[in-house]
Amino acid sequence: MVSVNEFAISTANDIPGFKIVETKGFIYGLTVRSRGAGGQIGAGIKSLFGGEITQYVKMMEESREEALYRAIQHAKELGANGIVAIRFDSNEISEVMQEILVYGTAVVVQKE
Repeated sequence: MVSVNEFAISTANDIPGFKIVETKGFIYGLTVRSRGAGGQIGAGIKSLFGGEITQYVKMMEESREEALYRAIQHAKELGANGIVAIRFDSNEISEVMQEILVYGTAVVVQKE
């Protein structure tokens, strides 16, 4: 379980120490990102020599955080204070664009 700003999140179907008292429904957060031309040129040069391409790592970390934030906002709009069965998915839209999707089930939980 991870707590993001007092919001209970779990990849499992429950949250240890909490009781699910209400299910609010399916939620998601989505973002699509692309590196600018300069970043792509730099990453292309780095790929010639091998190793981690830090420009893309940073972009994916920021994308993941943004998608998670949007999923939490969606859950809060439904009146939830937690998300269970949360998942991350990533798809290439084109050679220069990446989609990050976070989805799960919004729930209301109480501490046991």
